[in-house]
Amino acid sequence: MSEKEENAYILGTDQEELFRLGIQHQVWASEAQKGWSLAGFRAGQTLLDLGCGPGFCTKELAYIAGTSGQLIGVDMSSSYIDHLNKVAQLQHLNIEGIVADFNRMELSTASLDGMYCRWALAWLPNPKEILSKVYDALKPGGRMVIHEYYDWSTHQTEPAIPALSKAIAAALKSFKDSEGEIDIGRALPRLLEELGMRVVNVRPMSKLATPGDLTWQWPASFYRSYFPRLVGLGYLTEQEVAEALEGLKELEATKGASLLCPMMVEVIAEK
Repeated sequence: MSEKEENAYILGTDQEELFRLGIQHQVWASEAQKGWSLAGFRAGQTLLDLGCGPGFCTKELAYIAGTSGQLIGVDMSSSYIDHLNKVAQLQHLNIEGIVADFNRMELSTASLDGMYCRWALAWLPNPKEILSKVYDALKPGGRMVIHEYYDWSTHQTEPAIPALSKAIAAALKSFKDSEGEIDIGRALPRLLEELGMRVVNVRPMSKLATPGDLTWQWPASFYRSYFPRLVGLGYLTEQEVAEALEGLKELEATKGASLLCPMMVEVIAEK
């Protein structure tokens, strides 16, 4: 994997991460679908999936847009866009996959009926600038549906497992030390209003997981993927990672255990 491809996403873009993203989408698919319905996304529209990754949402949105509409998926990862294009070809979907840094993406003025974005803005140093580019590309009445973290620090387990809690805190610190803002969701209504949009819906989204259910697999797969990366970044030692993952096993074997996922927020705004 090239350095550019590795840097395209915080957790990489290999096959293991592709599978993890599939789990993630299954956990959050119903929330995405509800947001699209609230925004009135429908057949015949041209929609943008910003930060589309391998295209789990792009594919679903393409079915909503139908044969008379179009989906545009933009992502920095060439391997993920390759994957998306193969899916589009196989399933005969009207999808245009574009490999582009958001700063360099080109969107025609008044060409979009809507935009969906999930977990992309949190990693950017200039989210308002990127949203402004999308705003210019929206037609009057066009809508944005954005799903981002509101408060990642709400992420916790019951009972608390010290080694696991330490690793979760280290992950949050790594996010806070990055050039983006992990809790960008709380600022979105203000940023969108400043662009001249009308915020039409703000909805908190939370997930409480128990061992063995699908939702549990989302944070568990994140731990197994991201905690080892924190060693190279200097936030954890290999021993601390091993202890954290043992703590996860201990938690999974605890009767009545639960895991509160980070608080998300949905913001829908209209031009």
